[in-house]
Amino acid sequence: MNKRLTQISLAITIIGLLVASYMTVYKFTSKELQAAMCVGSEGCSVVNASPYSEVRGVPVAIIGVLGYLALLAVQVLERRPGIIQDNGTMIFFGISVTGFLFTVYLVFVEVALIKAYCPFCITSQVAMTLLFIISVIRLIKQP
Repeated sequence: MNKRLTQISLAITIIGLLVASYMTVYKFTSKELQAAMCVGSEGCSVVNASPYSEVRGVPVAIIGVLGYLALLAVQVLERRPGIIQDNGTMIFFGISVTGFLFTVYLVFVEVALIKAYCPFCITSQVAMTLLFIISVIRLIKQP
C-alpha cells in the first residue's frame, strides 16, 4: 500500500480516536463541566442529552472509540505476517463501511431529528467518512 496513504489513514484514525475519547469523557462529566468542554457550542449538550446519544445504554462515543481502535489495530497488525496482513485491506474496508453507515445515520439524527450540531461529532463524522474513502482506495489499489 502507498506509504503516504498509510500515514494519512493512521493520522485520521488517531484524530477520530482522540475525538471519540474526548466525547466519552464529556458524556460522563457533570453538566457544569460540559458547558466548558464544548468550546462555546451548545450543540454538544443538546446532542449528548438526546435519546440518540446511546445505543441500548451504550454511549455512541464509546462505540466510536471501539471502532477507531479496531481500525487502528488493523493498520498496525497488517504490517506483521499472518491473517491480518493477508486480509487487512478487506477487514479495514468492512470496519470502515460499518462506521460510515453508522455515521450517515448519526448525521441524519443530528440534522433531521435533533436539529443541533456538535463540532466534535462533526469532526468524528468527517474522520470516519475520510477513512471509508481511503478504504475504498485501498481496495481498488490492492493487487
